[in-house]
Amino acid sequence: MTTTPHPLAAPRPPRRRQRLFTWPLLIGLLVVAALVALSLFVGVYDVWGAADGGEMFLITRIPRTVGLVLAGAAMAMCGLVMQLLTQNRFVEPTTTGTTEWAGLGLLLVMLLVPDAPLMVRMVGAVAMAFIGTMLFFLFLRRVMLTSSIIVPIVGMMLGAVIGAISTFLALSTNMLQSMTIWFTGSFTSVLRGQYEPLWIVLIVVVAVFLAADRFTIAGLGHDVATGVGVDYERIVLIGTVLIALSSGVITVVVGNLPFLGLIVPNIVSLIRGDDLRSNLPWVALGGIALITVCDILARVINMPFEVPVSLILAMIGSVVFITLLLRQRRRG
Repeated sequence: MTTTPHPLAAPRPPRRRQRLFTWPLLIGLLVVAALVALSLFVGVYDVWGAADGGEMFLITRIPRTVGLVLAGAAMAMCGLVMQLLTQNRFVEPTTTGTTEWAGLGLLLVMLLVPDAPLMVRMVGAVAMAFIGTMLFFLFLRRVMLTSSIIVPIVGMMLGAVIGAISTFLALSTNMLQSMTIWFTGSFTSVLRGQYEPLWIVLIVVVAVFLAADRFTIAGLGHDVATGVGVDYERIVLIGTVLIALSSGVITVVVGNLPFLGLIVPNIVSLIRGDDLRSNLPWVALGGIALITVCDILARVINMPFEVPVSLILAMIGSVVFITLLLRQRRRG
């Protein structure tokens, strides 16, 4: 005999997850697509009127724009992953010393194997970035810091020490000029035949999307993650590998891109809240838009010369960083 349950006893329908693709996101896609298209046609060289304009368009403009898209999305998403794993909104690869470690790895490869191909240099940069990021995470685990503001300060101090070691080695071996060129964040050297390793960071972007829920749980802390059946140590290791891979590849091909992973995730979080999975497309689009706008400005501010895009990023990032610090202070 079966009985019909009372309507008041019926189970409540599950809550709907926030939609990933919405009309505002589609508008954002269109805006970013317009910026990317504009990037293709901004520059000193006349790709329309010159006899070899079409060839130069394929050699320089398309690789440069693809590099902007890949680097912007990867660095913004890596910043978000670092902020989750450290439970601190002020960290990203350039405020934790990861970029400086990648630069040290690149310099060591250049010293030990001067004629090493690009992929070998990249392996050295990724390996040292991984070591540096793991050391930073171990430091945070061993030392109890009373303020979230101290964490990026400690990271920048460690990065300054590693940067000083790199500078000393470069001065001792007459490599300072080469090191300065390699570490300057600029897309002028992103050409056909040299930018292809940047496609590796697409793996990072896809992996972050796939592991978004696990990174969110890991961001709640070791005890909570273990309690719900997530291997916290493995998630931290995966996140570290992704951060090191992205930072190492971008450092070798492009150079230093400061504060990119700090600006975008924080602005997206302030506007949309902390729903990681629905924020990921916005973080990727925000990273692409920011780096593209900065690169376009770098090309037009002092034509026919170019300003390093890292300079513009540092100016914008420093303002955002100080604003976040003041906002944190007001909150106590």
